[in-house]
Amino acid sequence: MTPGIKTAIIVGAALWLGAGTLLAQPEFDFMPDGGRETLLRLAQSSAVDLKALIHRTAGEEDWSATISSADPSLSSDAVETLASYLAVNMPVEGMSPDATSPEELAAALPPDGKELAVANCQFCHSFFTGYLAHDRDAEGWRSTFKAPFHKELPMTEKERETFARYSAINMPIPYDKVPEDLRF
Repeated sequence: MTPGIKTAIIVGAALWLGAGTLLAQPEFDFMPDGGRETLLRLAQSSAVDLKALIHRTAGEEDWSATISSADPSLSSDAVETLASYLAVNMPVEGMSPDATSPEELAAALPPDGKELAVANCQFCHSFFTGYLAHDRDAEGWRSTFKAPFHKELPMTEKERETFARYSAINMPIPYDKVPEDLRF
């Protein structure tokens, strides 16, 4: 095996194993997993066929049934988070039906609500008071994008919907579960 091929295999394996944690830095492990993270974990354990899911269209109820049967140990919030992620983001737009490698499939997945929150919410205001401590339904989270400073966030409508649904399911996070350096 040539050094170039060996390097490509190692890089590919690293991408596959780390794809769900691109933005899920260790300091945010206290937050519930987003849909992408959970989906990749289920695919890595062979509980779901990632290629089949990427090309499928279904409603939230159908996705919930699929996920619950794939891994009955998931909490109801984890099932709801993943089902909402899949309902908004599947099928993956522009995905080649010929893509088969785990790396191609994982790389094609859109960011999930947790990744979007980490990437967009902590740079302009306190992550705790501006995001983690808020108790809103999905419509309440959608309304945050009506504020002039949030309108400018570089997020697509699907990303905003993914963020709103993740946040409605998983926020607020109890005060004592948030690391001290992220409180206020």
